[in-house]
Amino acid sequence: MSEGAAPPLTPLAALLARLARLHPNRIDLTLGRVERLLAQLDHPERKLPGVIHVAGTNGKGSTLAYLRAILEAAGLRVHAYTSPHLVRLNECYRIGRPGGGVLASDDELIAALAHCERVNAGAPITLFEIQTVAAFWLFAQHPADLVLLEVGLGGRLDATNVIERPAACVLAPIGIDHTEFLGATLAAIAAEKAGIIKRDAPVICAEQPAEAMAVIEQQARRLRAPLHASGQQWHVGVERGRLVYQDERGLMDLAAPKLFGRHQFDNAGLAIATLRALDGFRIDHAAYEAGVVGAEWPARMQRLSSGRLIAQAPAGSEIWLDGGHNADGGRVAAAALGDLEERVSRPLVVIVGMLGNKDAAGFLGNFAGLTRHIIAVPIPGRADAMPPEQLADAARALGMRVELASCVDVALAKLAALAYEVPPRILITGSLYLAGDVLAANGTPPT
Repeated sequence: MSEGAAPPLTPLAALLARLARLHPNRIDLTLGRVERLLAQLDHPERKLPGVIHVAGTNGKGSTLAYLRAILEAAGLRVHAYTSPHLVRLNECYRIGRPGGGVLASDDELIAALAHCERVNAGAPITLFEIQTVAAFWLFAQHPADLVLLEVGLGGRLDATNVIERPAACVLAPIGIDHTEFLGATLAAIAAEKAGIIKRDAPVICAEQPAEAMAVIEQQARRLRAPLHASGQQWHVGVERGRLVYQDERGLMDLAAPKLFGRHQFDNAGLAIATLRALDGFRIDHAAYEAGVVGAEWPARMQRLSSGRLIAQAPAGSEIWLDGGHNADGGRVAAAALGDLEERVSRPLVVIVGMLGNKDAAGFLGNFAGLTRHIIAVPIPGRADAMPPEQLADAARALGMRVELASCVDVALAKLAALAYEVPPRILITGSLYLAGDVLAANGTPPT
């Protein structure tokens, strides 16, 4: 290799680069291409066990993590397809095994994607669409008790929305995001998310804004889908630091989730309500508690306690990582930081990088009462990232003191050069892509 030349792509990366050239757009919402390829593959999606389909704006991934942890604690084999990945595509594909699922290997992904590529025969299809088809094909090769399926974007026209008879349809909290694809109002976005609801399949719904809930209720009635809504058919709360869940079948008093933040009690409650709405699965109290306590989901108010970046921060500081990137995501992260401040007071610094299509003011406004110190950074390798100068303008308009840094390492070095009486609490946030870069740079990728 000549000096300065880029290293050769791995076989998986080379395959993905080739597949990405099959369609000019990264996102093109429709089901036609996926349905065509699935038919050519003899419908692997129809050979799967029961599918729990999860949509929503915030909390989808955490809810799915609780579902998987509880089901695995009950001794069940569970496949899971999630997106986006943080560091490696393999994170999106978890294959159920006795004793707990494992991430698909490079060889398994290459085999699945290459098979789909051969059958597709060069026809136009987006990268996410063919990756989703590959998930169905891969999962159909391995026995399991359930499949957990996370929507990529929206719901109605998302590539995952080809399951004709799901075991359950789950709607996590809905808010404003991806308006260029889903519409500018809560009602329009809720209609897209509620597009995963299928006739007669139970719908388990988190607490929603009234405008979104009205759309969900109408869709559930139209399809005669039993609705299990938070605050109506089931309730979850915090009592003496523990999770208390109640529905018509009774009350459960469980230990608090390991995932941090009040919103994680709600996400765990949504997972519990989903499993209690399923026919044919009886899960005992011990499995519910083990799953709630044991669930892990990286880059969601994740405390970085080891790794390369820790040494670069001010001595004794806390580093938290959160992939929130919209106003509601910022709200729950800010609430979690408020809880931390009540326990142990520290000065807060927010290192933030966002994509260019996000509402920076709406996101940063959540932190205005907690900190006046913002450091704006780019997102490495993302041409669609918001310029740090634009982020800085949004922060200044909120009365915040803002600095620019060329990367997270430089931002931490700036903080390490300051004289703190009390070591700071540092939140790195604004994008899952930034979070993935931080985990890779820190040497602590998801497993």
